[in-house]
Amino acid sequence: MNITRTTDFELIARLNKPIHELHASMYPQYFREYDFEAIRDSFEKLVKDNSFVFLLLQDGNESLGYAWVELRNYSETVFTKARQALFVHQISIVNDQKQRGYGTALMNHIYDIAREQSIETVELDYWANNEAAKNFYSKQGFTGYREFVYKGV
Repeated sequence: MNITRTTDFELIARLNKPIHELHASMYPQYFREYDFEAIRDSFEKLVKDNSFVFLLLQDGNESLGYAWVELRNYSETVFTKARQALFVHQISIVNDQKQRGYGTALMNHIYDIAREQSIETVELDYWANNEAAKNFYSKQGFTGYREFVYKGV
């Protein structure tokens, strides 16, 4: 297994399909159908942003997943202290390779990046109905400190 940084936006767009389709099936009111060309074009721009890191997970010659991570700098305000965090936007593993430790390997790599940069916090969010994500991140030791809720009107 090998994890490297990548700017291969076409590959990221292909590897995005499983997670995008999962989100679209859970929340069709928010997510569009998977559109490779549109998603590819979006990732083409995103990989050029220096605050984003894209990690590619490969086993042998097979690309099996990716993580999209952002370095966030929170400015000090009269209410909050300044801080940094690594924010995990997405992790996606191809469907037939889940439950094999690849997500854990990506997360461990993300923790290493945080430690190398003296960043003490890795943050993320996930959709409330995504029980697999909830269980995975709970096993990783994530705990909540803020809730995001909504009410339709």
